[in-house]
Amino acid sequence: MSDQSLAQPQPGAARLAARSLAWLSGLLSTLAAMALAALLLLVMAGFVLRYGFSSALLGAEDAGIWLHVAILALGMPVALTSALAMRLDVVHRFLPARLRAAADVVAEALTLTSGLVIAHGGMIVTEMVGGTNPALGLPDWIPFATFALGGSLVILFTALRLLAEERGAVLLPAALAAAALFWLGSSDLYIDPGMAPSLFLALVAAVGLIVAAPLPHAFIAAAFIAVPFGSSLPEPALVHTALSGMMKFLLLSVPFFLLAGTLLTLSGVAGRLVRFADSLVGHRRGGLAQTALLTNVLFSGASGSSIAAAAFSASTFQPELVKRGYRPEKAGAIVAATSMLDNVIPPSIAFLILATATNLSVGSLLVGGLWAGLLLAVALFIVIRITCSDTPLAPRVAGGQRLRLAVQAVPAFGLGLVVVLGIRFGIVTTTEAAAVAAVYTFGLSLYYRTGGARIFTAFRQSATEAAAIALLIASAAPFAFLLAVDDIAGMIGHLAGLFGSGPIAALIFSVVLLFIAGLFLDIGAAILLLAPLLLPLAISAGIDPVTFGVIIVVNLMIGGLTPPFGVLIFVVSGVTGTATTALFRAVLPYVGALTAALGLLCLYALGQSLL
Repeated sequence: MSDQSLAQPQPGAARLAARSLAWLSGLLSTLAAMALAALLLLVMAGFVLRYGFSSALLGAEDAGIWLHVAILALGMPVALTSALAMRLDVVHRFLPARLRAAADVVAEALTLTSGLVIAHGGMIVTEMVGGTNPALGLPDWIPFATFALGGSLVILFTALRLLAEERGAVLLPAALAAAALFWLGSSDLYIDPGMAPSLFLALVAAVGLIVAAPLPHAFIAAAFIAVPFGSSLPEPALVHTALSGMMKFLLLSVPFFLLAGTLLTLSGVAGRLVRFADSLVGHRRGGLAQTALLTNVLFSGASGSSIAAAAFSASTFQPELVKRGYRPEKAGAIVAATSMLDNVIPPSIAFLILATATNLSVGSLLVGGLWAGLLLAVALFIVIRITCSDTPLAPRVAGGQRLRLAVQAVPAFGLGLVVVLGIRFGIVTTTEAAAVAAVYTFGLSLYYRTGGARIFTAFRQSATEAAAIALLIASAAPFAFLLAVDDIAGMIGHLAGLFGSGPIAALIFSVVLLFIAGLFLDIGAAILLLAPLLLPLAISAGIDPVTFGVIIVVNLMIGGLTPPFGVLIFVVSGVTGTATTALFRAVLPYVGALTAALGLLCLYALGQSLL
């Protein structure tokens, strides 16, 4: 057999791997969707019993958390090939061919190592955990065994994906060998790196980002590789810390909000929002761009996800903007900039993650996000009007037609009011509000005769996206634990002291640090890692913690538009095919406007601290 034939997989084996991968992906996403449907029924049953019968469903909270773990385990292998895999491939694209091949080996090895850590460590924890859940009457090891199953599936999914590729016969053995080296070295060695273990973890994770490994798996593999370098989290403790980081009832709202946004789009109600927004501002200068902006302001009340909004707007508005004379990169930049509002205007998944990391009030954060989002929208409105002066004007919509479009869009407005007011005034919990939102949009889908297959596709997509977010939260927990053990907060406080004392110095330091983090980290990971470190600094300087929390989210969302790893730019680029470099240049005026709005938020925080 020739060397060339050895360098590539046999076509039959590649086809078999591809078919197996497709079958496995379909099976896992279907099971995850079923788990999401069961979770929705469970939370709604508890909601009905509590408000309708002044009763409660015994064990509902624990059962819901365990179902969320099942969604994580079933969905995280499928998420490896989704837009939320969080592979930041900016540097990878510009590497020479040989270096790129080596980077691919390291990236896949880190993913395999992460899967192995989750699988092996999860089984160790399963054997160690004793006792029975008093509410459910089931062994307490079940969620850890489920998590371990997810790690095994990650290994299987990765192996099948590589075998299905043309170069898989070379890449898979090399990645397995590198993963074995990571595993054996981390199990048997002890090395003094001369730095805090958390900083070594950050260094390894940074290498993972550079070689385009999935961000959550880079974090988990880096936490394991840091063990011989002084980490106080051996494999079982690492897995226990990771899973405990996402086993919180509040986080059950994430898959529900994702489902609500997806169903709102499928039902056609999102399209009604677009038409209503167009009737209000479509005739003005830069009318369609203003429509994209207003739609994101209105659509924010449903999705809570800027990535979902960017994908929706990129497919909905960007082609129409180009047809009306906008350059493709300018149209994409407008779409990306306006979509950042979805993670600021409530309900915001970013604020849910922030509340989880800091124990701040969700309701207060959502209200603060509402006012901040409106400020950001005004800033974008002004800059769009200035930069789109050369676009043709659309005819003004008559008042009667505008009223009819408003009535048609009422169902979407009702959803936003139920969610925001319900949480703010304590009528429902955040998780219950998200479940009501999902059921509400499910009813709209049935009313507008959305096909059953499309509704089930929405459940599958939302479950996969929720698994990706849950894995990100879980993967950041060991890193956050080591940051606390190494007293990185004290180091940051000392560094901040070099800027001076008082609220001005604290804000300048925090904004600069968050801006730098936003250049490289996903917003969820940055919140989980930095918010617990920076919030005490802000409070000690007299800054209102809720206002500071809003500043954190806005600051990091601006990072989603900036090079080298602006995730919103990459989503728009992936959907529209526009070059990322052109999008990064075109988005600069909008980043400037958003930064100016952030400055106003900082001034407001300073004013509060002086009162």
